[in-house]
Amino acid sequence: MEKKLQNLEGIIGEMGSLLVAYSGGVDSTLLLQVAKDVLGERVIAATAKSPTYPEREYEQARVMASKLGVKHLTVVTEELAHPEFFQNPPNRCYYCKMELFGKLHKLAHQHGLNWVVDGTNCDDLRDWRPGMQAALEMAVRSPLKEAGLTKHEIRSLSKRIGLPTWNKPSLACLASRFPYGDRIILEALQMVAEAEDYLHDLGFKQVRVRHHNSVARIEVPLKEMRRFYQAELRRQVVGRLDLIGYTYVTLDLQGYRSGSMNEVLG
Repeated sequence: MEKKLQNLEGIIGEMGSLLVAYSGGVDSTLLLQVAKDVLGERVIAATAKSPTYPEREYEQARVMASKLGVKHLTVVTEELAHPEFFQNPPNRCYYCKMELFGKLHKLAHQHGLNWVVDGTNCDDLRDWRPGMQAALEMAVRSPLKEAGLTKHEIRSLSKRIGLPTWNKPSLACLASRFPYGDRIILEALQMVAEAEDYLHDLGFKQVRVRHHNSVARIEVPLKEMRRFYQAELRRQVVGRLDLIGYTYVTLDLQGYRSGSMNEVLG
């Protein structure tokens, strides 16, 4: 792991200057910290602001970049304006990333930065990630992946250097809550965001509300599922999600798993 960290520092050093696509998650935070250590003020963080990105995550990213002492920019993305995105095909993420990376490249050019980079790591190669094709086409580099770092190693390194994000739950954009083929509209995104915010406020750290029109399918880790044995908690959750707009509220008995909407793809 130490050798991989040194490799990462070497990769970043050779790049000279960076615009980091910064989500505030464990991966991009480690990348941003190492880039700051190596390149100093030749690093800028940029976070997307969009209905597909939870507002609380945007605020956490902005605050974290400030704590790291890195200049932070906001880029407003408009993926919902693209039919290729909101029609929600299996390669939806490709169109989202093309929108994001295109705007990040413009920012990098405006600030005289050599490269746009993201927080993709080696474990991401195991899942369906069409956004990586967009990164390839847009010449966006992934230093963590290039250095051979896995998610477990990234968490371990983050903990060792004192980053508070080392144990932060994984995050995916809100569009990942919709079955492929179901259109992604603003009102539905707002329903998902409000439902997940409510469950986070109840203390569920890793949670997904999968949106099936009038049905909310809640995913939480198996060890947290027992909380729903409490009648009062169930009553509160059903009542709140009913106010949000869901007719039926269900608990997925398989529990939380990353990318569960990809299971239909085989």
